[in-house]
Amino acid sequence: MGREISVTVNGTTHTSEVEPRLLLVEYIRDVLNLTGTHVGCDTSNCGACTISLNGAAVKSCTLFAVQADGGEVTTIEGLASNGDLHPLQEGFWEMHGLQCGFCTPGMIMSANDLLQKNPNPSEAEIRHGLAGNFCRCTGYHNIVKAVQYAADKMSS
Repeated sequence: MGREISVTVNGTTHTSEVEPRLLLVEYIRDVLNLTGTHVGCDTSNCGACTISLNGAAVKSCTLFAVQADGGEVTTIEGLASNGDLHPLQEGFWEMHGLQCGFCTPGMIMSANDLLQKNPNPSEAEIRHGLAGNFCRCTGYHNIVKAVQYAADKMSS
């Protein structure tokens, strides 16, 4: 038995019939075909599935799609504007904040949440803000530099 939900994702409203047990990350990836949101650990530890739901960063593997009914979702695909990279996306590019790139969408979405709350975070605040996201490739140094780059760009 499915349930009809309506979710606005990256500015477009989608109405779908979904199974009540369908995870939000699976809805985003498998129903909407927005594959930038990654499934990493299936235990909510890695943060690869981080999105914005109603303005707050959430791990989409911990929510059912029906819980987002009526909500506003932003995924990594929704950050760019008119073909221009978001300052965080640009920062990860310019500061070499990624290696394999698997964690990058979740890192960027968590960093975006941080910068919405604190537009000028210290290095310690950035590291704390990204604590729920794991990267197995980098030492996080360039990720922090990428967030600092974006904060500077967004404040000027």
